[in-house]
Amino acid sequence: MKIKQYVGCALYMIAKHLPVSYGKFGGLWKSCRGGATKLMLPKCGDNVNIEKNATFSIRTEIGNNSGIGVNAHFYGKVVIGNNVMMAPDCIIYVRNHESSRLDIPMCEQGSTEERPVVIGNDVWIGGRVIILPGVKIGDGAIIGAGSVVTKDVSEYDVVAGNPARVIKNRKSS
Repeated sequence: MKIKQYVGCALYMIAKHLPVSYGKFGGLWKSCRGGATKLMLPKCGDNVNIEKNATFSIRTEIGNNSGIGVNAHFYGKVVIGNNVMMAPDCIIYVRNHESSRLDIPMCEQGSTEERPVVIGNDVWIGGRVIILPGVKIGDGAIIGAGSVVTKDVSEYDVVAGNPARVIKNRKSS
């Protein structure tokens, strides 16, 4: 890891605890978290909004004008496009527990291979959404609050539920 990334990580560990960006002095808190994130990540766009207590990997990539919601959690490779809105409490998984062997407990089997999550441009992810490993979300999609996304979401689809199912397509409405 480069010195710039170490500095960014250290600054972000402090900045993540600052108040939310929509409160008093919100622009200042947004700038602090955004600046630390720009140092920390290999690819970070302009005008990003990382909210309070968001936790993510240094392998995350985030595009211009995109945001990570309050208390969002994800680790490993997650690619976020431009103009993505992510509400609070979202969780993105990129790996799972291994469970294929029956002769030893699952807790001793380790993890599956990492499967990155890719989120397209102009996507709206509602509150408390869970996205599972390897999922790709197409441009213009909307993920309803509380959804569990187990499969890829096509461009402009609106999905909701557990598991998330297509409600409609924004282009054909």
